[in-house]
Amino acid sequence: MVMKSKHLQQIPTRFKDAKILVIGDVIVDHFVWGTVSRISPEAPVPVVNVGREELLLGGSANVLRNIVSLGGSGALCGMIGSDTMGGELLRLMEELPASIDGLVASNRPTTVKTRVVAQGQQVVRFDREETGVPSRQTLGRLLDYLEEHLADFDAVIVSDYAKGMINEDLMIRLHSLMADIRHRQQRQFPLVVDPKPSNMHRFVGSTIVTPNHHEAEIISGMAITDEQSLSVAARQIREQIDCSSVLITRGEAGMALWQEDETLVTIPTTAKEVYDVTGAGDTVAATLALGLAVGCSTKDAAVLANYAAGIVVGKVGTACVGSPELQATLKRLQRSL
Repeated sequence: MVMKSKHLQQIPTRFKDAKILVIGDVIVDHFVWGTVSRISPEAPVPVVNVGREELLLGGSANVLRNIVSLGGSGALCGMIGSDTMGGELLRLMEELPASIDGLVASNRPTTVKTRVVAQGQQVVRFDREETGVPSRQTLGRLLDYLEEHLADFDAVIVSDYAKGMINEDLMIRLHSLMADIRHRQQRQFPLVVDPKPSNMHRFVGSTIVTPNHHEAEIISGMAITDEQSLSVAARQIREQIDCSSVLITRGEAGMALWQEDETLVTIPTTAKEVYDVTGAGDTVAATLALGLAVGCSTKDAAVLANYAAGIVVGKVGTACVGSPELQATLKRLQRSL
């Protein structure tokens, strides 16, 4: 599918008018960068000589990081721990900058993913986390934030990393509040969901869901091997949760968008080289929400998200895309047409 990139170039310039709320599992991404020159004599594993370490916003916090990098603004609603890494996350949020009013300190530790990277390749990852539904007190504070602030935003992203933040009670209240705002203010209020396959019923009525290829197979209960099975799976997912659209991200195969008019739009990848897919789904959700928030069509928003993802997978680590990068990519495409 070929899109008129001159038309698309104008959309990112409007992202500054969009304010997005990201609700989901907050993670600190800890990177250990080094080199490998030998194998350990103790076990057949590489010895990494550590050169530097880096802390970055991860999970739903990386979605917000992408929104700000693309020129939009927003806030984050989620849980952190009353611990050192929770403090580091707040520091990173202040540098972004973004509101921390929706971050609630819980009685469990901040989720941390540590990746050891040598010669541009991930050697190992280890996670520190405690999962499960928030305590009644923590959930109450999260819902209080939504009650007070939800109407201030132009779109909502639910970023589910299956750590427990996205639970039944929260989603029921979120759907109810969003429906009330749509009715009272007579406006579109898009809900973009980056889901995990379990408990998809929580996302009934969403504007668009963005499973990857593997997740789409699990949700639909079928193998996706060609365009016909892709269409059937996408239609089943849409019918299952009664959402407006389904965007399946397919790695090297690009993306596939199933819409209300029962048509499948395939979007080929634009990535020149793929170094690291870490955070690519976050970039897709952020770009989609910004596009929908400023009033562009679902198809245009999906194409922009595809270009943004093509940029981010060419970077190592939990990367994000800047608005100048995206616009430069669109300009290069226009010149090549």
